[in-house]
Amino acid sequence: MIQPGASSLRKIAVVGQGTAGSLAAAGVSRLHPHGDHELHHIYDSRIPVVGVGEGSWPSLVQHLQQLTDLPHETVQRRLMGTRKYGVAFEGWGRRNRDFTHYFMPQRVSYAYHLSADLMADLLRESTRARHIDAKVLDIAKVEGGAQVEFEGLASERYDLVFDARGFPGELDPDRHIGIPFIPTDTAVIRRCPAIVEEDREGPVLQPTYTRAVARPHGWIFVIPLTVHTSYGYIFNREVSGLPDIEADFDAFLEADGVSEFEQRAVIPFPNFVHRRIYDGAVARIGNAAAFMEPLEATAIVSAQLQIGMVLQTRLNRPMEHLERDAPAVNRFLIDNMLCYGLFVGWHYSCGSRYDSEFWRYARDCAWPRHREAADPGAVDCAALRKFDEMIELLNRSAIDKADRERMCGVPFTSYVQMSRGLGC
Repeated sequence: MIQPGASSLRKIAVVGQGTAGSLAAAGVSRLHPHGDHELHHIYDSRIPVVGVGEGSWPSLVQHLQQLTDLPHETVQRRLMGTRKYGVAFEGWGRRNRDFTHYFMPQRVSYAYHLSADLMADLLRESTRARHIDAKVLDIAKVEGGAQVEFEGLASERYDLVFDARGFPGELDPDRHIGIPFIPTDTAVIRRCPAIVEEDREGPVLQPTYTRAVARPHGWIFVIPLTVHTSYGYIFNREVSGLPDIEADFDAFLEADGVSEFEQRAVIPFPNFVHRRIYDGAVARIGNAAAFMEPLEATAIVSAQLQIGMVLQTRLNRPMEHLERDAPAVNRFLIDNMLCYGLFVGWHYSCGSRYDSEFWRYARDCAWPRHREAADPGAVDCAALRKFDEMIELLNRSAIDKADRERMCGVPFTSYVQMSRGLGC
């Protein structure tokens, strides 16, 4: 296969060793056709990687098999993973009942519940790179590429840099699009004993689901791996104090029959999209590009999309098109990230079984801000229009076959399932 842009990618850097950085480094190793390209995987070993249980979307199953050349069964066992068939919602919406958001086809399509640190280890085996342990001070676009400034080392110039350094220190309206219509900003992570037993003969085949359980101060995720179960309480630290969260978390685990746990981390997070995900020389990926709370497991699938779009564009388009391609790719990625954000924020629009301060804030104060925050004039993309069209489709008495294939971040089938479950 002829890839006219490959000759312009002789020296590439990936900065960061988390999930997004590991996917990018493995992707470059797999997709770049020339063995003589130079790939630097740069990370600061003093920055710990918080290993949590994560959910994903079905696209990751095939993607990991392609990156590693390992059978699906081997990949799943290496990740201590289980097969995720959807998200089981408990207590969400105005109907006050439990429901499941299935991947489609229902009970056929599956993703992984996985250990993020184990996935980074697995991908490292498929990566051909020079590893550089150093602190990066700055990454900037320069003439003909990008420059990385290090602490204690000489700067390096690259043809393309994937920036996977994680969340920005603080949001800047000039550089970031805030997502205030998602009402949470903090996670308390606990690790508990496994509830799914490892199969010594092969991967665990039983269907599993991420539980998303509404609680008075927010919601709790439950992600089952074969080595442990990951629990996380997602809340808003301006609405609820940490002692109240810890007390309700304790009560939930006791009711769930969990007698012991390991406290892993308290993680504040922003809900945002970077205005310049890709500029032709620097590609922000993963949590450096965008983040929405983990309700629908959008983090990994977002990184897959960002890495894939940038690599495929750079490899398959001649260099002379770069200045025209970069803004189009950037707008496409911003649009998709905001579509994810609108889908996630919409989950709060009908409240929950709790008439608590958090749920009143989420339903009555946070979600109504989505029209202003995603206004096309402010974000330069069509995400809000696409979201409105999805909601309009849900209200039709009959839906054309072509409309059933439409996407707004996620497929129309996902909107249908959530609408019915929430009572929208």
